[in-house]
Amino acid sequence: MILVWLIVILMAGGVLAWISGKVNRALPRWIALGSVLAVFGMTLYLWLSRPTPMLGSPWLVQFDQPWIPQWGIGISLALDGLSLLMLLLTFFLGLLSVLISWREIQSKVAFFHFNLLWVMAGITGVFLTMDLFLFYFFWEVMLIPMYFLIGIWGHENRRYAAFKFFLFTQASGLLMLLAILGLYFIHGNQTGIYTFSYFELLNTTLAPEAARLLMFGFLAAFLVKLPVVPFHSWLPDAHSQAPTAGSVILAGLLLKTGAYGLLRFVIPLFPTATVEFAPWAMLLGVVGILYGAMLAFSQTDLKRLVAYTSVSHMGFVILGVFAFNEWALQGVVMQMITHGLSTGALFIIAGFLYERLHTRDIRQMGGFWSTAPKMGVIAIIFVMASLGLPGLGNFIAEFLTLVGSWQANNWLTVFATIGIVLATIYSLRIMQKIFLEANHLEQPLADLNAREMLIAIPMVTMILWLGLYPQPFLETARPSIQEQLQAYSGSEAKKEPIAQANVTGEPAIPEKTASTEKPEESKPYSNLQILKSSN
Repeated sequence: MILVWLIVILMAGGVLAWISGKVNRALPRWIALGSVLAVFGMTLYLWLSRPTPMLGSPWLVQFDQPWIPQWGIGISLALDGLSLLMLLLTFFLGLLSVLISWREIQSKVAFFHFNLLWVMAGITGVFLTMDLFLFYFFWEVMLIPMYFLIGIWGHENRRYAAFKFFLFTQASGLLMLLAILGLYFIHGNQTGIYTFSYFELLNTTLAPEAARLLMFGFLAAFLVKLPVVPFHSWLPDAHSQAPTAGSVILAGLLLKTGAYGLLRFVIPLFPTATVEFAPWAMLLGVVGILYGAMLAFSQTDLKRLVAYTSVSHMGFVILGVFAFNEWALQGVVMQMITHGLSTGALFIIAGFLYERLHTRDIRQMGGFWSTAPKMGVIAIIFVMASLGLPGLGNFIAEFLTLVGSWQANNWLTVFATIGIVLATIYSLRIMQKIFLEANHLEQPLADLNAREMLIAIPMVTMILWLGLYPQPFLETARPSIQEQLQAYSGSEAKKEPIAQANVTGEPAIPEKTASTEKPEESKPYSNLQILKSSN
């Protein structure tokens, strides 16, 4: 029942914040802060109490309740290590988003916090639901409030950015809905049971052509949301025009729903079709890494610059997901967390600067280190995290991803590594243009105040923790990752196995399982090596 309360508290808090605006202008802020604190405390309790996984399963908590049984729709929620980490990230960034908006948002304050809480409720539902109909419902729930956050409280071109964001995500989401319905009817025709249950649909037998079509329906939604080049053009506009809290939620959370969808739905539901698509997906990831890094370097708008770094960093996610080994998938999970923190932190710094200067143009900045040393020190930590400095969280994520992707494709990993060099260039450019060049302002820049330090210091602490001691996060995600790998292992076991080295360097033992699948249904790309890690 605790899983239901996580969603209900956010939704009820949003409605209460909206209504309370008529009583007191400051009350919606406190209601939003209290609501997010409550769900963050509940999730932190779940993590620290370490509930025992169910027998033979990575799931920690489950809730099932029939909703529309004649159509096979139920309220099915489940929590495992992966979704637990994503919820911790969601509520941590949610707390900071409320604090960021405390002074920045001065118009329609009550409606703003309603939308902020409801977009977090939608994200929470996406990370928890195991019913595909309910999953699509929450996918749309998080879309509409974000449209309002950009369109009402954004900057000069906010309406254009909001419409573009809405059209891209809505169109791709409708393709996913068609794929969900296709899977629903195919499973019903095979078994006579029409259901949207994720656990039931995992057992659906699909012909190769049907599997590819349905997989591309899911991929359409997840790759656009991630985003992957060439479906990324909505992202820079949405980021640059959104308010600071909107940019943090977009970069830190909404993009992660796409990565989560790949891990949770695409690989387990369509293992064979996923393997066939893997080389192309990894290529798209490398293109995104290099393309995003080069465009980031050419930007003069600070928020667009940081937005293009997201395109580059999310390329590592798509590269690691389709490498199909534990090293890479652990790197993906770490990248989801560390990118949410480091890039969200850079958007927070951009918000602090815009609040003081009323411009995002880095050509009009410079020399701020001497007048705002606390901001300079905080910013350099965030920038060093973004470029992957050892000792900070992003280094662990990129290292694991590259080690894992090397097992699958050497050349693509080499080109992906070049992206880290390019990240160093654009990251150092941020520090040079804003803090180290000649000061273009006549008046000194105000340094961080107590509220802003309260926002920045927890992010610095988390980035250092992830870089110096990532083991608690890796251990939490490991059972879920191993379950994702079993989806591939199950399809591979039906083919003639080839002995190969696993991640520990020991020879893998070929599995001998009778083949009942058509050869064309499970024939992976010839140059893709899939490794199974040892426990």
